[in-house]
Amino acid sequence: MEKIVSLCSASGGCCPVVKITDTQVEVGEKDNTCILTREQWDTLKEKILEKEL
Repeated sequence: MEKIVSLCSASGGCCPVVKITDTQVEVGEKDNTCILTREQWDTLKEKILEKEL
Protein backbone atom coordinates (compact mmCIF):
# COMPACT_ATOMS: atom_id res chain seq x y z
CA MET A 1 0.00 0.00 0.00
CA GLU A 2 1.32 3.45 -0.91
CA LYS A 3 0.46 6.68 0.85
CA ILE A 4 1.34 10.08 -0.67
CA VAL A 5 1.28 13.29 1.37
CA SER A 6 1.83 16.70 -0.24
CA LEU A 7 3.86 19.19 1.79
CA CYS A 8 2.35 22.26 0.09
CA SER A 9 0.93 25.06 2.12
CA ALA A 10 -2.41 26.57 1.23
CA SER A 11 -0.60 29.34 -0.68
CA GLY A 12 1.01 26.86 -3.10
CA GLY A 13 4.56 27.18 -4.40
CA CYS A 14 6.85 24.22 -4.72
CA CYS A 15 5.18 20.99 -3.74
CA PRO A 16 7.46 18.30 -2.35
CA VAL A 17 5.73 15.07 -1.41
CA VAL A 18 6.33 12.17 0.95
CA LYS A 19 5.60 8.76 -0.62
CA ILE A 20 5.38 5.97 1.94
CA THR A 21 5.35 2.29 0.97
CA ASP A 22 5.85 -0.89 2.96
CA THR A 23 9.59 -0.87 2.21
CA GLN A 24 10.68 2.75 1.75
CA VAL A 25 9.89 6.43 2.09
CA GLU A 26 10.64 8.92 -0.70
CA VAL A 27 10.78 12.62 0.15
CA GLY A 28 11.14 15.38 -2.43
CA GLU A 29 10.00 16.52 -5.84
CA LYS A 30 10.81 15.63 -9.45
CA ASP A 31 14.54 14.81 -9.72
CA ASN A 32 15.34 16.06 -6.20
CA THR A 33 14.43 13.18 -3.90
CA CYS A 34 15.75 11.30 -0.91
CA ILE A 35 14.86 7.63 -0.48
CA LEU A 36 14.93 6.18 3.03
CA THR A 37 14.34 2.67 4.29
CA ARG A 38 11.46 2.33 6.73
CA GLU A 39 14.05 1.91 9.53
CA GLN A 40 15.78 5.17 8.54
CA TRP A 41 12.39 6.91 8.32
CA ASP A 42 11.43 5.68 11.79
CA THR A 43 14.76 6.96 13.18
CA LEU A 44 14.21 10.36 11.55
CA LYS A 45 10.68 10.62 12.97
CA GLU A 46 11.94 9.66 16.43
CA LYS A 47 14.67 12.32 16.37
CA ILE A 48 12.19 14.99 15.24
CA LEU A 49 9.67 14.04 17.93
CA GLU A 50 12.42 14.08 20.58
CA LYS A 51 13.40 17.57 19.31
CA GLU A 52 16.93 16.42 18.38
CA LEU A 53 16.38 17.93 14.92
